[in-house]
Amino acid sequence: MLSKVQRSFRPRSTLSVVRGLHKSALDVVPRPTSKETVTSSFGRFIQSVQPRHLSPKVLQRSKRMVLDSIGVGLLGSTTEVFDLALQHCKHMYALDDISFVYGRSGTKLSPVLAAFVNGVAAHSMDFDDTWHPATHPSGAVLPALLAICDMLPSNSKPSGLDVLMAFNVGIEIQGRLMRFSNEAHNIPKRFHPPSVVGTMGSAAASARLLSLDRSQCSHALAIAASLAGAPMANAATQSKPLHIGNASRLGLEAALLASRGLEASPLVLDAVPGVAGFSAFYEDYAPRPLGYPEEEEHSFLLDEQDMAFKRFPAHLGMHWVADAAAIIHKTLVGFSMGSISPSMVQDILLRVPQSKYINRPFPESEHQARHSFQFNACTALLDGEVTVQSFQPEALLRPELHALLSRVRVEHPKDNPANFDRMYGEVEVTLVNGDVLRGRCDTFYGHWRNPLSNESLCKKFRNNAGAVLIPEKVDALVEAVEGLEYLTDCKPLLAQLQ
Repeated sequence: MLSKVQRSFRPRSTLSVVRGLHKSALDVVPRPTSKETVTSSFGRFIQSVQPRHLSPKVLQRSKRMVLDSIGVGLLGSTTEVFDLALQHCKHMYALDDISFVYGRSGTKLSPVLAAFVNGVAAHSMDFDDTWHPATHPSGAVLPALLAICDMLPSNSKPSGLDVLMAFNVGIEIQGRLMRFSNEAHNIPKRFHPPSVVGTMGSAAASARLLSLDRSQCSHALAIAASLAGAPMANAATQSKPLHIGNASRLGLEAALLASRGLEASPLVLDAVPGVAGFSAFYEDYAPRPLGYPEEEEHSFLLDEQDMAFKRFPAHLGMHWVADAAAIIHKTLVGFSMGSISPSMVQDILLRVPQSKYINRPFPESEHQARHSFQFNACTALLDGEVTVQSFQPEALLRPELHALLSRVRVEHPKDNPANFDRMYGEVEVTLVNGDVLRGRCDTFYGHWRNPLSNESLCKKFRNNAGAVLIPEKVDALVEAVEGLEYLTDCKPLLAQLQ
């Protein structure tokens, strides 16, 4: 009798053939030809890069990303948008009890649908990590890998190091593609980057964990390119989390299709005059082949460019204005002997980058509030901080908050670009007595230049995961991720998520 996995995916022979009996790397690596293309160089990298190329710094940073992504995904499983996505999958598709779902003990879906809903969970509150150039890398990759781990037979589970290797491949591919474009370095205007590079990263990571050959890895990327993209118009709506869910799902589907033998353009990542490949997304796209990891030491981008982890669930840009406003809050508390009244405030001026989708004077929903300079600045002025609870309905509707919002003006200084590596947030409050208070943030706590300590990151994880899991499972997850590279298979990690 065929296994559940074989019935679901019907590979050309058996799962072990598709996955090469889960070899962590092929014993024989084909020599690159003189006709190496950008696309083929990416396929070769996915297949041939080795765990020895992962420096201690990359291992540590990527484990922090894994822990944070699981935590925000578990918390995200409590949201309305996650529940809508899950109910859709349960009602519109035949249930296939293979891969777990965040926060729903006993609920399992097909691997691609599990990747979808868990990706939605990771971004449902905009609490997931952010990289530079601007994208949310982990939420598109990790759900696909966890779904594959659940999909594979018990006697063929990947090791923790295999998972970390595939995860870093998926992150690296995203970073390399974005660095081929200057446009990608700025806060986006046209499309949501994770819906494009996240789909490519998911395909690359999935292809690696499934042990696809070099050609299949290239085809997986090309197939993923045909499944990528989502407009920025859906930012600050319930549909934005679907971008991450689809990136994870469709990247996994691309790898599975490639494993069956489906082919796509061998030049999708190359610059071919007159025929747009990946350049369809970035007009200034200027690609270069990746080096040969089998012949030289490959340096991962994560080694030089750390990740930003958010302290509260909102667009990354909100952290600058919140921290600047929190500085003023401390002074206002001193003036008012503990309580802050909007009647004290005559005018609030925000100096922030020009980015239309996060300039929202009067947000009407939690999703709009997460993308509003004005809301986050005024919340921090009132409360001294922004938290998970700041986006609850009762907090959104506070009369004192709306009184402050009505006093906000916004300026866009020329020296404050829409770029997460160069922007700043400045808040200037004029009181009714004529006093002017100023707060400025150039680098918030959690930014890659000022990263969260391991203690702070672990506290965030425990708070998030504890909303869904019992303390014993939370502790076991922390332990499993901290020692992930030493796990002979990923069962101890999966056990805590079932």
